[in-house]
Amino acid sequence: MIRTAVAIFLFLNLTVTAQNAIWQPKNGLKQVAIWPGLQHTEKGGNITESMHLSKNKVGGYPWHSVENVTCPTYTIFPAQGNKTDISILVFPGGGYRVLAIDLEGTEICEWLASNGITAILLKYRVPYSGPYWDPLSLTEKDPIQPMALQDAQRTIGLLRLRAAEIGINPHKIGVLGFSAGGQLVADLSTHFDTRAYSQVDIADTFSCMPNFAATIYPGHMLEKPPASSN
Repeated sequence: MIRTAVAIFLFLNLTVTAQNAIWQPKNGLKQVAIWPGLQHTEKGGNITESMHLSKNKVGGYPWHSVENVTCPTYTIFPAQGNKTDISILVFPGGGYRVLAIDLEGTEICEWLASNGITAILLKYRVPYSGPYWDPLSLTEKDPIQPMALQDAQRTIGLLRLRAAEIGINPHKIGVLGFSAGGQLVADLSTHFDTRAYSQVDIADTFSCMPNFAATIYPGHMLEKPPASSN
């Protein structure tokens, strides 16, 4: 069961308990690094990726957040049952501070795969990799570098390069994102003519334009939040 609809404002009051483990996909699935070597985040310094379990429950269940991602990856959830050649790249939300890796990531990927669609989970760089709310200045701020957009563009190119190997149609690659991930969907869908980074290899010669897109309660689309909301 996907527990996403009630999580729209969850990240404004994020409360978590620490865990020592680094997130790993289940059921033998593997993460694939999208860049050669580690990539920095705007947080800077020597930071270590970590995973935390929330104290806040959604749909009666806790959820996990991933922080300080410096090595972005994608994880493929192979299509099951009546398989299609369609694939969907999923962007979890988290305010560009953390990633709601299961609540808005693995759960939707598992559901898509169970319906014959190859799902790909992108663990993009955080924090401050896209437009984020700064509580000190009470304004939306843009990142110094659009690292989340860079990760998304890079991944679409890699998927098209490896489409035959993965078993997907390079002309049927869609994107779907929640909250900040929804904003990333909109960003990618309107910034595909030019890469936001210098070419690394042949994967970056493939188009990074998604064939279809879905933004689910996208965040960070306004300069200021509404004065009140019902």
